[in-house]
Amino acid sequence: MNKIFFLPALLLCTCIFAQNKTTVKTGAEITDAYFPLLKDKRVAVMTNQTGMAGNEHLVDMLIRYKFNVVGIFSPEHGFRGTADAGEHVASSTDEKTGTPIWSLYGSGGGKPSAEKIKQFDVLLFDLQDVGLRFYTYYASMARMMDACAEHGKKMIVLDRPNPNGMYVDGPILDMKHKSGVGWLPIPVVHGMTLGELALMINGEKWLPEDRVCDLTVVPCENYTHQTRYELPIAPSPNLPNIHSIYLYPSTCLFEGTVMSLGRGTPQPFEVYGHPKYKESDFSFIPQAVPGAKNPPLLNQKCYGVDLRNLPDEEIIASGFDLTYIIDAYNNLNMGEKFFTPFFEKLTGVDYIRRDIIAGKSAKEIKDKWFCDVVKFKLQRKPYLLYKE
Repeated sequence: MNKIFFLPALLLCTCIFAQNKTTVKTGAEITDAYFPLLKDKRVAVMTNQTGMAGNEHLVDMLIRYKFNVVGIFSPEHGFRGTADAGEHVASSTDEKTGTPIWSLYGSGGGKPSAEKIKQFDVLLFDLQDVGLRFYTYYASMARMMDACAEHGKKMIVLDRPNPNGMYVDGPILDMKHKSGVGWLPIPVVHGMTLGELALMINGEKWLPEDRVCDLTVVPCENYTHQTRYELPIAPSPNLPNIHSIYLYPSTCLFEGTVMSLGRGTPQPFEVYGHPKYKESDFSFIPQAVPGAKNPPLLNQKCYGVDLRNLPDEEIIASGFDLTYIIDAYNNLNMGEKFFTPFFEKLTGVDYIRRDIIAGKSAKEIKDKWFCDVVKFKLQRKPYLLYKE
C-alpha cells in the first residue's frame, strides 16, 4: 500500500519541481508570433545589448532569416549599452551587420525624424526594462509609439519580464514634473512589463492628441509578476546585477542630492556616501570608468553605507524606501542644500522633499501615496498580460 501512494506523490513532486524550473521565454524568442508580420516589410528595430533571442541577438537573427532590416534605433546608453546616463550617442553603423544605427537619445525630443520613419514599414521594439518610472526605456517606447501613430506605421513590442514586477509602490507622477525621467502618470515602481505599459498607453490615450498606435505585443511565456527573473545581461552600465536592480528604486533618489550612490565604483546603486558623512568606517572613491566617465564626487573619498549584504527579500519587502535618503539627510545636516532640483523629477511630487526637511518618518511619507498605489492597480488591471 505504501508503494502505491509513493509513486503518485513522487510524480506530483516531480511535476511541481518541473513547473518551478520552467524557463521563461521572452517575446523575441517566440518567433512564430511576429515573423509573419515582418514578411516583405522594411523593418526597423529599437533595441540594445539586451535584445537577445536565446543565445543570438535579435538583429543578427532577423538578418540570418533574410528579413529586410533597414535600421536600428538606439536608446539611452547606445546600441551596445556602454554610454553614460544622459550622454549624447551619435548615429553610426553596426560593424557586425553593416546596418545603420539611428540614435534617438539626446536630440529631437527622442522621436525619429519624418525622413527616418519613411524608411520603414514596421518597428520592432525589444528592450529589457527594470520597471521604474525614472528608467528611460519606457519613455523611449512611448515616443516611438507616438511617432508610429502619427505616421501610420505598425509597432511590435517583444515583451520581456520586469525584474521589479512583483509590487507597485511610490507616488503617481504630478505631470508638472514631467521630464525624461518621468514621462507618464504612473508610480515610481509600476510593476508592469513594457508590453503591458504599451497597451496602457494606448488604452488610456496617453499619446499626444489622443493618438493610438497600431500595436502588437508578443507576450513572454511562463512568466507571472511574482516570477523572480534574473537578467542575463545588464540593462545599462550602472545596473550590473540583480541586487543593484532591486535597490535601484530607492537609491536612485541620491541622484537628486549631493551624495554619491556609487557611480564610478564596482557597486553602483548598492552604496551611498559623501566626504562629510559622519560615523562610518565604510568608504569608497568614485573614479572615471566606462559608463560613468564623470561621476558625482569624482576622486573624492566618500564615507557612507554599504548595502551589498542586505538580503533581496528585505529590499523587496521594503519597496520604494525613503530610509536611506532620510539617513543621509540627517547625517549631513545641510538642510535644503542636501537636495538638487532634480530630486522632484525623480520623486515626481513636491511633498517628499518637504516632509523629509520637516522631520517626518519614511512610513509617514509612504502613507501619503497609499491611495495612489490602490488607484493605479485598479487602473492598470485591464492591461495586464500576466498573473499578479
